[in-house]
Amino acid sequence: LAFSYVKNRDAALDVVQESIVKALSKVDTLREPAYLKTWFYRILLNESMNHFRRTSRILPLEELEQQSAPAGRDPGERLDLYDAIDRLDPREQAVIKLRFFEDMKLEEIAMVMDENPNTIKSRLYRTLKELQVKMA
Repeated sequence: LAFSYVKNRDAALDVVQESIVKALSKVDTLREPAYLKTWFYRILLNESMNHFRRTSRILPLEELEQQSAPAGRDPGERLDLYDAIDRLDPREQAVIKLRFFEDMKLEEIAMVMDENPNTIKSRLYRTLKELQVKMA
């Protein structure tokens, strides 16, 4: 999840480390231990978005060349899809990334984002339609 925002392995590891430190320092504020996973995802999501906002969106050419596309897929399609996702509103990006990259259920996403599950569902379907138009 962190890598999908910062697009750099080392920066993603830093974000994860910062999230772990923050979670450990605030673990006493966790009200319900059953929600530990969604609580930590919320921290990780916030830290990832903060890091993304703080840094520039420019990726050095050397790093772009090192990224490889999955076998059997057109690299251009992959880049277009990721580029379209990156152009979305941060809340829309979060829903897409949590649902499809982290394989979370809509209820879990709603808990992570502290929103109504119906809001998350409508945002997901609206964003998917928007991505479909952008990719057409």
